[in-house]
Amino acid sequence: MNIILNNASMIPIYEQLVDQIKNQIIKGKLQETELLPSVRTLSATLKISSLTVKKAYDKLEEDGFVVTIHGKGTYVAATDRALAVEARRKAVEDDFAKALEKARAVGMSVEEIRQMIDILLEE
Repeated sequence: MNIILNNASMIPIYEQLVDQIKNQIIKGKLQETELLPSVRTLSATLKISSLTVKKAYDKLEEDGFVVTIHGKGTYVAATDRALAVEARRKAVEDDFAKALEKARAVGMSVEEIRQMIDILLEE
């Protein structure tokens, strides 16, 4: 499992961890029933608090991406890939909705928002 955390990011560490593990599951880099590193092992590897890793694993379990078996570890859940992809699309949709809300709050017109999106898509 390859995880790269950005301490300077405005995104909390546990959310970065959740997003990267979800992406690896969706892309098939982490297979169904694969054992994830223990909370202690991953926290030591990433040099972060074990509470942060535990919070990320709990969120992944809540979202249905992993299953934790007490005393055995945390495993990638047998999930429907289409459901996982839909979850990621929903997250993108939510992010767009927040961005639109901010744009409207500063008085941007629909045309200005479209122009900004077109510029960003060209990059």
